[in-house]
Amino acid sequence: MNKLVNKIYCGDNIELIKSIPDNYIDLTITSPPYDDLRKYNGYVFNFEKLVKELFRVTKKNGVVVWIVNDKTKNGSETGTSFRQALFFQEIGFNINDTMIWEKTNPLPTDTRYRYYQCFEYMFIFSKGKPKTVNLIKEKNENKKRSYKSSWGRDCNDKMITSTGKKRQVKNEKIKRNIFKYPIGLNVSTKDKIAFEHPAIFPEKLARDHILTWSNEEDIVFDPMCGSGTSLKMAIALKRKFIGFDISQKYVDLSNKRINDFLIQNKLFQGD
Repeated sequence: MNKLVNKIYCGDNIELIKSIPDNYIDLTITSPPYDDLRKYNGYVFNFEKLVKELFRVTKKNGVVVWIVNDKTKNGSETGTSFRQALFFQEIGFNINDTMIWEKTNPLPTDTRYRYYQCFEYMFIFSKGKPKTVNLIKEKNENKKRSYKSSWGRDCNDKMITSTGKKRQVKNEKIKRNIFKYPIGLNVSTKDKIAFEHPAIFPEKLARDHILTWSNEEDIVFDPMCGSGTSLKMAIALKRKFIGFDISQKYVDLSNKRINDFLIQNKLFQGD
């Protein structure tokens, strides 16, 4: 079985995933094509078949991070992301969290009828209760060491201005579920070659999810690995990986990024 890991395979992910045993993958992190917003050399994928296979290969209590957004067509967002999330739930996954990736420097969009678009969904699906949850903490900027809660609800469920309960301020707090990342050269990644792919996501995004939902030596899977960001970060964080892509161009791109990273960091990854 270990011969499967630490490799990138070129081909149709529906066919390739059949070689992965049941209950094998700890964490999947991927970003599928959004409607038809990108061409991806003309390739498409079968959403429902892939998700059913993801359920099969995901370990009990494993996690799938699904990064997706919607096209605006004829004045309306398609809602594809929500339909996909509900299908994950329909076949047995839990919707563990609906997270947001906020782009801190988004490209300008048509604002005649709506506000600037600056985010994408990061659905966290789990096969049961997640077995690994390493929630990321951040510095608490509140300089007060204690405070009285500023609002609450009374016994009649009405909002009141203060419960009067005193609370202590900790030095660190759990991050909220809106993660903020910039995009572009030298911020998404310093790997210039990565931008040969039309839609990469930031290395820090992949890093944060891999840290949160997996442990060292776990297997991280990306069935549409594109430029290889999730695979590169899996290696950086001492996880094993499996990557699929239907485009040989993107497989070569991912392999080059990984090999360059290994050379730069003098790492050795065995099977």
